[in-house]
Amino acid sequence: MDAPSFLRHLRHELAAFRACLDGDLSVPIEHCSGWTLRDLAAHLGGSNLWAAAAVTEQRGDYEPPAAPTDPAELLRWFDESSEVLLRALDVDPGTSAWTFHSPHTVGFWQRRRCLEALVHRWDAEHALGTPRPLNAELAGEGVAEVFDTMAPRQVARGRAEPPAAALRLDATDTGASWTYGPGAPVAVLSGSAPDLLLLLWGRLPRHGASLTWQGDQQAGQRILDGPLTP
Repeated sequence: MDAPSFLRHLRHELAAFRACLDGDLSVPIEHCSGWTLRDLAAHLGGSNLWAAAAVTEQRGDYEPPAAPTDPAELLRWFDESSEVLLRALDVDPGTSAWTFHSPHTVGFWQRRRCLEALVHRWDAEHALGTPRPLNAELAGEGVAEVFDTMAPRQVARGRAEPPAAALRLDATDTGASWTYGPGAPVAVLSGSAPDLLLLLWGRLPRHGASLTWQGDQQAGQRILDGPLTP
């Protein structure tokens, strides 16, 4: 996907998340232990500002202000954080930026923030009982990001061991395929790109009816144990 596509999706996903904030802010977020929708809004808005500073100030130690506790002020603050991020990212993707993984360019953040908003939009809608489908092409970018960015970072930071074997994931809707680990795959996991992304981020179980395993499933499960994501 190119930069205009990421920015278009990012704006859409942030707006969809923002719409959830008109609901019950105290509803728990199932896959973010101990968080409410209010907490998730504070996280997404604050990390919007942090990523914007990574671009405009070339730094990774920016500490965003605390989110307001008043609901009306929280909504305004979230809207402002979204606009700050969108303005910061609306530049050439090759522009230099501080990032926590290569490439050290704005293009990294265009993809990362779009995928962050995508997953957390699903979290918010799921909490409210109204989860809508994820865009398949964008979800595929998310699967690729797990394997080219998140999993290697987990290994580099000592949070996971390098995989001893390879696992292949096949997207049944887009035809895309990804392999993680050395050698020929010992197992293949098939499903739609959105389901594969949600599984990799711990939002769906590995044995769901929409997913199909082939090969050495136990070995494939060990690779997924990683942990592949933070």
